Amino acid sequence: MSTDSQADAGVSLSVDPSELLRAARRIVVKVGSSLVTNEGRGLDEAAIEQWSAQLATLVKSGRELIMVSSGAIAEGMKRLGWKTRPKMINELQAAAAVGQMGLVQMYETKLREQEVGSAQVLLTHADLADRERYLNARSTLLTLLEHGVVPVINENDTVVNDEIKFGDNDTLGALVANLVDADLLVILTDQKGLYSADPRKNPNAEFIHVARAGDPRLEDMAGGAGSRVGTGGMITKILAAKRAAGSGASTVIAWGREPDALLRLSSGEPIGTLLIAQTPKQQARKQWMADQLQLRGHVTVDEGAADKIVAEGKSLLPIGMVAVSGEFSRGDVIAIRNAQGQELARGLANYSAGEARLLCRKSTNAVEGLLGYAAEPEMIHRDNLVLRG
Repeated sequence: MSTDSQADAGVSLSVDPSELLRAARRIVVKVGSSLVTNEGRGLDEAAIEQWSAQLATLVKSGRELIMVSSGAIAEGMKRLGWKTRPKMINELQAAAAVGQMGLVQMYETKLREQEVGSAQVLLTHADLADRERYLNARSTLLTLLEHGVVPVINENDTVVNDEIKFGDNDTLGALVANLVDADLLVILTDQKGLYSADPRKNPNAEFIHVARAGDPRLEDMAGGAGSRVGTGGMITKILAAKRAAGSGASTVIAWGREPDALLRLSSGEPIGTLLIAQTPKQQARKQWMADQLQLRGHVTVDEGAADKIVAEGKSLLPIGMVAVSGEFSRGDVIAIRNAQGQELARGLANYSAGEARLLCRKSTNAVEGLLGYAAEPEMIHRDNLVLRG
C-alpha cells in the first residue's frame, strides 16, 4: 500500500483529508494507559494538563469533545505497589477502584483550571447492548456536550467481568463514537501511527498517512500488543477505526506526545494516520434504520404532522400521533404512517408502545404528568428519523 497516493490507499480522491479534519465538530479522543500513566510510573500530570488545555480550547471554539481515558487500573497498580498487571478479575477490579479516584480527580482539576466543566461517565458493555440504557447513555452524553462539559469516560472496571468487558479502550472509544454520532475518533498512542510493517523489526516499513477505514490490508499490517501496561495494540486500533466507520466517523491514530496534536488536527494538519470512513455520518445512521426488515410497530400521524415530517424535516411530536400499533420498546425502530396507511418514515422510538398510546394527541408539556418522567420531548427526533421514498 503506497503512502503517496490516496487512490492507492483505497480512499476516494473526492475526500480532502484536511477539510475532513477541519469540519469535525464532535470529536472523541482516546488516550492509552502507557501515555496517561507514563508507562505505569503514575499519572502523568503534565501530559493530562496539556491534553486538558487542548480540549478546553476546542470546546471554547464551539466543538464538542469527549475524552475516553485509560489508566485507572495502571494508576491503581502504582498506588497499591503492584509491579505487574494482575490476572485475577477481583484484583483488577480493586486496582480500578483505587486508580479511578486519582484519574478522574486529575482530569477534573486540569479542566477546571481551564474554566471548562467535566463529568465522569463509567460504561459497561451491558449499557450499550440494552436499548433503553443505550439511549439513556446517549441522552446523558449529548446533554453534557450541549452544556460545554467534557465527559471523561472509562469502562466500569470495578463491576464488569470478562464476559461483558469491552476488552480495551480502543473498542470503547469506537463504541462511544457510534453512540454520539461523532465526526472523528482520535486515538492517541505511544506510536506515531500505522506502518506497512513493524518499524522496530523492518527498516523498510513505510508510514501510512491516509487509508480507508475497514480496508482488510490494514489488519494484515497491524501487530500485537506492544506495551506491558495496556491491553491493546495496533490491531485493536485498526478494528476500532473499522467499527467507528460504521456510523460514519473517521479515525486518526497519532502519537500522544505530539505537541498540540488535537489543535493541529482540528486545524487540518495531517498528523499520524487518518483512516477515512467511506459512508457519511448521517447517511450511515439512517441507512441502518432504513434497512431494518422487522419493525415492531408503527404510529399513525395526522396530516399536519405528516407535512412537517416529510416537507420540513421536523421531529415527530406526541401531539401529532393519532394511533399506535404493535408492541415496541424505547429504542426500537418503528414506522410512521399517514391516515391512509402509507409509510412516510421510520426511526428510533423514544417511548414504548404503551407510553406512546398515552401520549397520543398530547402536548410535550403533558409528558411528565402522564408518565411520571420525560425522556425526550419528541416521540422520534429528526436525527433518528429517515424518510421512506
